Amino acid sequence: MANPTNPVLCPAERVKALLQTMEKSPRSGLLDLDTALRAYPDDPRLHFLKGSMLASNEDFSGARREMRRAVEIAPDYGVARFQLGLLLLSSGDTVPAQEALGPLLSLPMNNYLRLFAMGLFALIRDEFEDVARLLRQGMALNRDIPPMNRDMQLLIDGIEGKIGSLDRGKPVSTVDLLLQQAALKANKH
Repeated sequence: MANPTNPVLCPAERVKALLQTMEKSPRSGLLDLDTALRAYPDDPRLHFLKGSMLASNEDFSGARREMRRAVEIAPDYGVARFQLGLLLLSSGDTVPAQEALGPLLSLPMNNYLRLFAMGLFALIRDEFEDVARLLRQGMALNRDIPPMNRDMQLLIDGIEGKIGSLDRGKPVSTVDLLLQQAALKANKH
């Protein structure tokens, strides 16, 4: 039986093989990932990968479930926590999103995940200039996960487009911005 405080992790070479399969054939990769999850049900990385795959297939409910599981197993898994917060926020669940993102605010000030989380908190408060500034600062520090920078740039682009709408008197909502960002992301793949 797996110990939640010390889960049995999938071997690194198998995770690498999963990533390669997922890149070549997302459908086969998802099947292989499900097989790996049966063998290693408490590996937060596998839940994170499945959540990412489901999100890219626009199964946002499933993606949230898998990201939640990754964070339950490994509360300090910052990337999973951030992605969960972003998924919740894009669904309009601002309070659960803030709860998911909150622990990232205790990271060092020069941590890109902290800056990204601060940017999303600013977005919730409709402080659009702060959003762009904080996300850009985080992007400058993020060398670990370049695709995250692309996603943050899409969010910034959406905000800058909506700021123009504000100047023309059109209302802007946080959820509208995140849904637009998700639509742009889906069209880029």
